[in-house]
Amino acid sequence: MSSPNPATPASPAPDSPEASVLVLNPKGKRELKPSSAIRGHDFRQSGFLAPSELRRIRLRHEQFIRALAARLAIFLRLEFTVQLAKLQIISYQKFTENLSSQTHITLFRTDPLKGVGLLVLSPRLGLCLVDRLLGGPGQMPQTARDLSEIEIALTDQLATLLLSEWCNHWPEMKELRPVLLGHENNSRFLQTAPPDTSMLILNMNAGVGDQLEPVQLAFPYAAVEPLMRQLSPAMPEAEPTTVRPVKLAWNAGFDEVKVTASAQWQGLKISAAEIARLKLGDVLMLAPQCAAQVQLRLSHIPKFVGKPGTCGGKWAVQLSELLPA
Repeated sequence: MSSPNPATPASPAPDSPEASVLVLNPKGKRELKPSSAIRGHDFRQSGFLAPSELRRIRLRHEQFIRALAARLAIFLRLEFTVQLAKLQIISYQKFTENLSSQTHITLFRTDPLKGVGLLVLSPRLGLCLVDRLLGGPGQMPQTARDLSEIEIALTDQLATLLLSEWCNHWPEMKELRPVLLGHENNSRFLQTAPPDTSMLILNMNAGVGDQLEPVQLAFPYAAVEPLMRQLSPAMPEAEPTTVRPVKLAWNAGFDEVKVTASAQWQGLKISAAEIARLKLGDVLMLAPQCAAQVQLRLSHIPKFVGKPGTCGGKWAVQLSELLPA
């Protein structure tokens, strides 16, 4: 009776950390890599922005946040804090999925840019601002609730102020202005962009004193891309290169080609009536400067200016100037 064969080790499942995937290395050779070392990338997103471009965008929004904090403090007559938390580019679907179930969303457009933006405000912060606008101390409520129509109308004043300040920080497009479109309190009902749309998300923390609540400003990246491109430094103009004239070589095949040559005076003008009265024996007076300048034409095209004369008993023209082509 034969002994049983030893058990063969089971191959790892494709999704297990030990699974290997055949990939191409930077040298173009195939090699096996563990699946845990491979990260997925969605090329539809704008994560391929260079670090220098992201840095310029962040610097511009840092200036916006400092100016916004000062303007809100003056408007509310209260010390108001605005801090930059994060600036990122993610998909519209991922952005809406991460929103809280209880939030206040203002839909807006920044003319003349296309696309609909979102201003996401914590209800607790909205109620705090409404309390201050109605003459209260601006205390943050303990619990959050949906805003009433009157409270939404008051928060729209602050939304317009915030968006106007954002537009003012793009002097490259002076006609930029915000337009409020509507409101929503549940991100599940938002349909302002396709799920895979790239969104530029500005995450902020704002509030009175130490009580800070999140505020998010979201733009479709395709809509604000014209503004982002203007942050890139202009490319230096290339210095004009001096083109050296090329000396033309004569083609000996043209040596025997016959070309019609004619000499003409220019500058004699008489009326039609005077021409009708001309008869044999009349003398036409020519200006000396006109008579001394004769155009030599080659195949009816003026090429040279010269002086008339005789040479060997024949009429001749002494070339004195080359006419421009």
